[in-house]
Amino acid sequence: MEVIFLGTGTSQGIPIIGSDHPVCKSEDPRDKRLRVSVLVSWDDYTYVVDCGPDFRQQMLSNDVRRIDGVLFTHEHADHTMGLDDIRPFFFRQGDIPIYAHKRVMEALRIRFDYIFSSENKYPGAPSVIENVLTNQPFALGNLDVIPINASHNRLQVFGFRFGEFAYLTDVKTVAAEEVKKLKGLKVLVVNALRIEAHHSHFNLEEALQFIEEVAPEKAYLTHISPNLGFHAAVEKTLPEHVFIAYDNLKITI
Repeated sequence: MEVIFLGTGTSQGIPIIGSDHPVCKSEDPRDKRLRVSVLVSWDDYTYVVDCGPDFRQQMLSNDVRRIDGVLFTHEHADHTMGLDDIRPFFFRQGDIPIYAHKRVMEALRIRFDYIFSSENKYPGAPSVIENVLTNQPFALGNLDVIPINASHNRLQVFGFRFGEFAYLTDVKTVAAEEVKKLKGLKVLVVNALRIEAHHSHFNLEEALQFIEEVAPEKAYLTHISPNLGFHAAVEKTLPEHVFIAYDNLKITI
């Protein structure tokens, strides 16, 4: 299995428009972060988790020629607003499968009504195949994917376990029964927004505590704001099996 971190930034990305924060001025390419997303590939299958406003750029940067579908963690704009840019894949492949909680699917229907329309549809609009997720395993190709139910403040979000790899973002709390689903991982990815506490995201301390509880072989931090600090400086402070992800990082599991 190969994972590409398409984006590792928070909702505004890094640099933030008009910001004078030192991290936004960093010349280290690892401190320049598009909106958060990953591409997961195994055998002949390729899926994207979340499809934010930087989706087109992410596909071009990584020369992605085909996707088998898009999974959504939740409906916030930084995770969904690139859906229209599935068009090139649709034109080559036909209808693109999407996977989301019922609530998220309903939000997408409102936001992208022209994609879901069945009457007088504009001929250039893409079409999708809707797959509504519950908190039960579901098949993607030859793999059973396990949803991980979590909370983003009071909003339900899904993380996903693909075999020995799991991806969680925009998480603040995870119930004990969901943590059990994450045991035995080789790689865990989890959000670590900043140093200070936040009402709807793990900060660095909470992310490290969660990693210790799950006990994967390796862990990567994502959904990062400038207030976490400089990539190079913060990574030196982490446990030896914990790393800060950065855009276009590729790992093999």
